[in-house]
Amino acid sequence: MIWDISPEIFSIGPFVVRWYGLLFASSFLTGFLIIQWIFREEKKPEKDLDELLFYMMIGTVLGARLGHCIFYDPVYYFSNPVRILKVWEGGLASHGGAMGIFLALYLYARKKPDQKYLWLLDRMAIVVALSGFFIRLGNLFNSEIVGKPAAVAWAFIFTRVDMVPRHPAQLYESFVYLIIFILLIKIYLMKRAETSPGFLLGIFLVFVFTFRFLIEFLKENQSGFEAAMPINMGQILSVPLILVGIVMLIKLKSGRAN
Repeated sequence: MIWDISPEIFSIGPFVVRWYGLLFASSFLTGFLIIQWIFREEKKPEKDLDELLFYMMIGTVLGARLGHCIFYDPVYYFSNPVRILKVWEGGLASHGGAMGIFLALYLYARKKPDQKYLWLLDRMAIVVALSGFFIRLGNLFNSEIVGKPAAVAWAFIFTRVDMVPRHPAQLYESFVYLIIFILLIKIYLMKRAETSPGFLLGIFLVFVFTFRFLIEFLKENQSGFEAAMPINMGQILSVPLILVGIVMLIKLKSGRAN
């Protein structure tokens, strides 16, 4: 597959519309609609949705940006702190985004006694999985986060990177995140009344970050310093989240058994 798609959809003077930006915005729009439906189903006040969206946007973007700067190139960004603000130049880390969401929802939940922290995290896990689907498609259009060279029949040649056939790692991730979204929404629809708080979050953490750990073996490293490491930064950051998910599920299972 020859991949030579421009990251830009169109431009009018200095105004440029990019595929990544469109897909990133689509992730928030679809997520908002799903959470709006959930609020209606569970009789939560819809007037809170705008505030919740604000917290999610700030937590996601700020966390993802700081995560990239701290985890992948701290020397450069701490030497040039103004560059941290230039999000449009690229550089968002999904692990940082996850941490930002955890913090943002904690702050939001403190103000909403009818929306418990784990209740929120369970439901946000559904939409975040779908967001991962959109964002990795955006990475594909940007020809970034590319896979390692591969001899498979479905390899992509990213002409904006080089002429080497590579694993379409963005598509691998995007496809799996879509499957995880379908799994979570199915559990929510069929077993919502039976699931304990934290169950959907536990499944999300284990499935998403286990796959993320594995897919990193097929991806090029994001920073040069990772070449000397036995596992890369994405894998290192995934391990604690996998363990948190496993512990949550074990505790929930043991609680039911008791």
